[in-house]
Amino acid sequence: MRTVDFTPLYRSIVGFDRLADMMDSASKAESQGYPPYNIQHVDEDAYLIELAVAGFGEDDLTVEVQQNVLTISGRIAPRDEAEARRYLHRGIAERAFERRFHLADHVEVTAADLRNGLLRVSLVRELPEAVKPKRIHIGTDGETPTAKLIKGGKTEAA
Repeated sequence: MRTVDFTPLYRSIVGFDRLADMMDSASKAESQGYPPYNIQHVDEDAYLIELAVAGFGEDDLTVEVQQNVLTISGRIAPRDEAEARRYLHRGIAERAFERRFHLADHVEVTAADLRNGLLRVSLVRELPEAVKPKRIHIGTDGETPTAKLIKGGKTEAA
């Protein structure tokens, strides 16, 4: 009983199509556990995603961002006969994968590095000035620009 039908939401919400699609895709995604990953909240506006990618090299991994979706994929090129190995036990999975992370608005990927079998992707939320809260000065002398307009006076441009 893990499926939820979001169809009624589509009838009652307007303009939130992207949100409904994200909820729908999140509920339908199979619970794949490969590769395992961590998401850390490093600072107020900084995040770090770590993926355990043992056996993958820098050339085998791809990190892409498109329309607020971070896609990390890995694919090891097939080996030729000369590089083929005979395993007695094979416990390190080198199978192809693709992980998608939906990013909030204004979250940017700043760096990615591979060290000790961990792919680390750094993210920062950078709010533009137009979105940041503005502090408005409260006048106490009654001579604020609004008060002058009400009295019929002219205000000067700052």
